[in-house]
Amino acid sequence: MVWFNFAPLATAVKEDFGLEIGQVRTIAICNVALTVPARIIIGMLLDKYGPRITYSLLLMYAAIPCISFALAQNFSQLVISRLALSIVGAGFVIGIRMVAEWFPPKDIGLAEGIYGGWGNFGSAASAFTLPTIAAILAFSGGSIINWRLSIALTGIIAAVYGVIYFFSVQDTPPGKVYQKPQRTSGIEVTTKKDFWFLMLMNVPLIGILCVLAWRLTKVGFLDQTQLYLVWACLVGLYLFQAYGCWQVNKDLLLGNKRYPPEERYNFSQVAILELTYIVNFGSELAVVSMLPAFFELTFGLSKQAAGMIAASYAFMNLVSRPGGGLISDKLGSRKNTMAVLTAGMGIGYLMMSTVNGNWFLPAAVLLTMCCSFFVQAAEGSTFAIVPLIKRRVTGQIAGNVGAYGNVGAVAYLTIFSLLPEGDVGNRIFFQVLGSAAMVVAFLCWFVLKEPKGSFAEHHEGEEDYVAPSMQPEGSSVNSGM
Repeated sequence: MVWFNFAPLATAVKEDFGLEIGQVRTIAICNVALTVPARIIIGMLLDKYGPRITYSLLLMYAAIPCISFALAQNFSQLVISRLALSIVGAGFVIGIRMVAEWFPPKDIGLAEGIYGGWGNFGSAASAFTLPTIAAILAFSGGSIINWRLSIALTGIIAAVYGVIYFFSVQDTPPGKVYQKPQRTSGIEVTTKKDFWFLMLMNVPLIGILCVLAWRLTKVGFLDQTQLYLVWACLVGLYLFQAYGCWQVNKDLLLGNKRYPPEERYNFSQVAILELTYIVNFGSELAVVSMLPAFFELTFGLSKQAAGMIAASYAFMNLVSRPGGGLISDKLGSRKNTMAVLTAGMGIGYLMMSTVNGNWFLPAAVLLTMCCSFFVQAAEGSTFAIVPLIKRRVTGQIAGNVGAYGNVGAVAYLTIFSLLPEGDVGNRIFFQVLGSAAMVVAFLCWFVLKEPKGSFAEHHEGEEDYVAPSMQPEGSSVNSGM
């Protein structure tokens, strides 16, 4: 709800500051920009310190950019505070690791789906509640709703809940050890080939931030010199990240360490999951931002009616994301579930590219909701697999996969901003989404592999663990987890 508190109040902010449409779209892109590196960093902190501390601090941090945005006096301050607030979106990966600690593999799809579904439902909750709250909080006689206090309030509530969270939860069930990698400065891989594959898959994470910086020059936030400086800093960030990965894996690369077959995992599986999250969650973030205007202009609806219809896309999360996880649990093949749902999403987007003013409105709404089911069910299916790849680096894997969702969002929103307004631009946009999904569905079907222990009663390494209370006197606890 905090992460998406701008979209439902964008019109009020635009009127208050006299912004152009390009500036409003830039703020929307900034809202998902720093989530890319933040999810990677949060994944590292998560594996080192655990969910309780990491999530509590992130929730309390949310108040700072919310209040800064509420106090902004110009476009530059709006952009800076929104970039800072985009870090809040990294919280998703923390819960992925925590839920995985509390639920066995055979139930992980539904458990993660419920968690993710309620998370994405927050965007719909923002759309429905924040304009009303802002109107109620408006000072008497004011012509503009009180968007400032409304946005600040969401951050304050998050900070209070952060304190409640810290004193209410624990990282693992009683008697269970929280698995941690030896080093957290980069993802641990198990073959030399996978290290170079990791280096390749890190390039888009930095590349999309270079695209964002270029986008900021188009609205006058950065000049050409500043753009080159930002690009140089991003190249430095990539090299720093590469050095961290080298530090973690140098024994493997120098030939001083070799993983036994049972300890290895295939990084290509992580890469495919990153691509699935581009086409499902990345497309959802992009579509949510354009759908109200799509219905308003295509069918001549009022802003309120178009907003309510568009919100149904996000509301579907309550059912579809847990549904995708449940299907993954029950179908008997997480790989095939991923492939079918991704293909269904691609077909849905390609059908949406044919929607125009001649369509029967209820039919268009029904198609939108069907498409959103496949999109969000595919998200649930993705994170039914992520916790099963390699237990001790689940946080970092979830961080990288989650970051790719935001890579997709920034890429799709940038493409959309360059397309012509109206039916032509909408048609091309949905065709891009659908085509990308069909390519990834092919990869899921023919390259993605079923994770080991997909439907087991225990996660890897848990079978041999005995709680301290069950240990014979004088024996030591097996901490091989």
